[in-house]
Amino acid sequence: MRVTVSRHAHFNAAHRLYRKDWTFEKNQEVFGKCNNPNYHGHNYELIAAVTGEVDPETGYVIDVKILADIIKAEVEQKFDHKNLNLDCEEFADLNPTAEHIAYVIYHKVKPKLPEHLDLNITLYETPRNFVSYDGR
Repeated sequence: MRVTVSRHAHFNAAHRLYRKDWTFEKNQEVFGKCNNPNYHGHNYELIAAVTGEVDPETGYVIDVKILADIIKAEVEQKFDHKNLNLDCEEFADLNPTAEHIAYVIYHKVKPKLPEHLDLNITLYETPRNFVSYDGR
């Protein structure tokens, strides 16, 4: 029996969307207000969904406490109340779009899970704008 177990988390972070190799005008044309040189912030909402077979001994796909601890260590403690562009090495050369943030989170969480489990990351940048990434 395959089941998906999900954990909801959140973090607050600032970022600026821009490319260092573009002019300010080109960045403004592509990224608009998200190119603010003084940065801007979001209250990100994260759903980490883990799918796998239910263990017949425990009844768990994964102990949710373990998943919560992984998310706290790998996401919340590293990104919460940070400027993603300036404070997080993961974005030194990677534009911190929602797509890239979800990708980075996936690659921080997935290695901490048992190999047989699948992971899907859904990241809400706003209540109406969100992305999902499952490693494919």
